[in-house]
Amino acid sequence: MSLLFSPLSIRSVTFRNRLWVSPMCMYSAVDGVAQEWHHAHLAQFASGGAGLIVAEATSVVPEGRISPRDVGLWNDEQRDALTPIVQAIHDRGAHAGIQLAHAGRKASTWWPWAPQRGSVPQEDGGWTTTAPSAVAFDGFAEPVALDLAGIDRVVEGFASATRRALDAGFDVIEIHGAHGYLLHQFLSPLSNLRDDEYGGSLENRARLLLRVVDAVRATAGAEVPLLVRISATDHADGGFTPEEATIVGDWAAQHGADLIDVSSGGLVAHQSIDVFPGYQVPLAETVRQGGRIPVSAVGLITASAQAEQVLADGAADVIFAGREWLRDPHFALRAAHELGAEIAWPPQYERAHWR
Repeated sequence: MSLLFSPLSIRSVTFRNRLWVSPMCMYSAVDGVAQEWHHAHLAQFASGGAGLIVAEATSVVPEGRISPRDVGLWNDEQRDALTPIVQAIHDRGAHAGIQLAHAGRKASTWWPWAPQRGSVPQEDGGWTTTAPSAVAFDGFAEPVALDLAGIDRVVEGFASATRRALDAGFDVIEIHGAHGYLLHQFLSPLSNLRDDEYGGSLENRARLLLRVVDAVRATAGAEVPLLVRISATDHADGGFTPEEATIVGDWAAQHGADLIDVSSGGLVAHQSIDVFPGYQVPLAETVRQGGRIPVSAVGLITASAQAEQVLADGAADVIFAGREWLRDPHFALRAAHELGAEIAWPPQYERAHWR
């Protein structure tokens, strides 16, 4: 039997397979409200056989958006726009997750295809950003260091967004603690220069992430799977390390997280990454073996045999993919066909099954 197409149960949810859709920003929202594009984009992956589809980085507060075109979940209009999208995913047999996020000093930026780069000026719809310390990401505007009240508001934002996500019908919550966004900024000594209880030691730098895990778990209750995405290395001298990621993953599990979604990088512009197929899989394996929590692998996993081998090697428990789903929204159906796995196909697509 294919490991990739074996079911996986986490708390009250059983996923039909272990080939999942990674959250991918579409930069197509209006005032944080998901649009028709998001509906078509996410529902197609469910028809294509995905086990879990995680909606893009969704900001818990207005100032936490990566760009003015990002999805948010700080009000009920945003919740109501997501509800039919979740229903469409469920109708096609998949589970729906959402990645809750705060971009910190990497917020208020132009979307990828905008002619400009860097921070969006306030006169063009941008805003003042926040971070653990008043240290800018290269080429971006300087952020304001969060005070203790501001940190509390971030935690409250994640809790409120969790409640709205569950009201919209999402089955899974993922906390975004990677790619140089706010929670990652607190984790890394390259961006966290604080001298209070949120800076200095690893325990202090992880404090905000763990407070968010506590708040989300308390809001979600005992039955909802909770994932945490981390960058297991900054790919830069003096930054967050795989060894620290293993410790933080263990702490997150003790606070109620169920799976660590292992990625890397994004914190500093001078990062040096050797990119090749499956380049982040060893990081996932390190976190999985060094800690006491399941992990997912992500990053240039583009072929069915490759994904199957990652699981067979014991490097991860789940595969997240992004770009291959964009190339082929029916990646799971194709992978099952290639691996000889017997799975349920949409009846509308049966003519392509085994032929």
